[in-house]
Amino acid sequence: MLRFLRPYLARMLLPVGRGLARVGVTPTAVTLTGAVGVTVSSLAFYPQGKLYIGSVVVTAFVLCDMLDGAVARVSNGTSKWGAFLDSTLDRVSDAAILAGLLLWFTGEGADPMLAGLTLFCMVSGFGVSYVKARAEGLGVNCDVGVAGRSERLVLVLVAAGIGGLDVPYVLPVGLWLLAVLSGVTVVQRLLETYNRLTHPNQHAGNAGTH
Repeated sequence: MLRFLRPYLARMLLPVGRGLARVGVTPTAVTLTGAVGVTVSSLAFYPQGKLYIGSVVVTAFVLCDMLDGAVARVSNGTSKWGAFLDSTLDRVSDAAILAGLLLWFTGEGADPMLAGLTLFCMVSGFGVSYVKARAEGLGVNCDVGVAGRSERLVLVLVAAGIGGLDVPYVLPVGLWLLAVLSGVTVVQRLLETYNRLTHPNQHAGNAGTH
């Protein structure tokens, strides 16, 4: 859903990436900084119920994490290892955000229903990423679905941030929406992979007509 924004974001971040590369910052350093920052801030703020400030800090590190591609492009530092590391640490960061909320709901937040919902969001989020990775490992593209990583991050961070300002119902609604969209995306990617693996000629023919 937010894929159309990627070219614009890439152009916006390019000058920053150029500046970082000029002072010797590597793509790997940016990736690690973003992932560690998201993980630490999520597990530091959210379990204490500091949802607003936690979301602000996490968002800042998420944006930092987006800079690794810009730094890699201007420094010719793109590599398969860098892509693998970035993808792996993205999963860690995503899990940390939801784990922080889960700790809040099972602790002082005391809301078993939202705790279970958050756990479902975490598991289904892993499912979304795993289906895509497994499909690509079998040689088929599976970049489909209503809720990719960007959409899920925006939804959970906005819901948690606004919820942290004591706006009623925003966080529960956001988590329910995240759960539904994540579940739908898993099914969409499973069906897409099934079709591409069982009807490869049909997809090849369609690709040639566009």
